[in-house]
Amino acid sequence: MYTVVERELELRLVLSPERAVAVPARLSYRTDDPYAVHIAFHIDSLCPVDWTFARELLVEGVFRPCGDGDVRVWPTKAEGRCVVLMALSSPAGEALLEAPAAPVSAWLERTLRVVPPGTEGEQLGLDDGLDRLLAQ
Repeated sequence: MYTVVERELELRLVLSPERAVAVPARLSYRTDDPYAVHIAFHIDSLCPVDWTFARELLVEGVFRPCGDGDVRVWPTKAEGRCVVLMALSSPAGEALLEAPAAPVSAWLERTLRVVPPGTEGEQLGLDDGLDRLLAQ
C-alpha cells in the first residue's frame, strides 16, 4: 500500500511575453516512487500529457533557478504574483509553464511531511529485499 498526495491546479502555458493560456494540471506524488513528482497536463486531447521529474528539482526550483537539460525550474514574479516557471523540453517540443508559487509550495510541503528528504530510499524497501535475497 502506498500514499498519494495530489493537487489539481491551473497552470499557464506561456506562448509569448504577452500571451498565455490556462492549462488544468494534476500534481501527484506517490510514496512508491518517492524521488519523483508527476504532473499531468490536461490539454485538448484524449490523453493528458504526463511529465515525471525529481521532487528535489521542484523543491529547489521554488527558491532558486535549477535544472539542466529537459527540465528547468525557477521562481519569478509575473503580474505582481510569485510564480514558479517550468521549462520542459522533449524531442516532441518545448513548453514554458507558469504555476502559482503558494499552492505548489503547499503541495510540496505535504509531500515532504509524508516522505521527509533523505528518507526516500526507505520507501522502496530495498534493505528488506536485500536481506531476503541474502538470507537465501
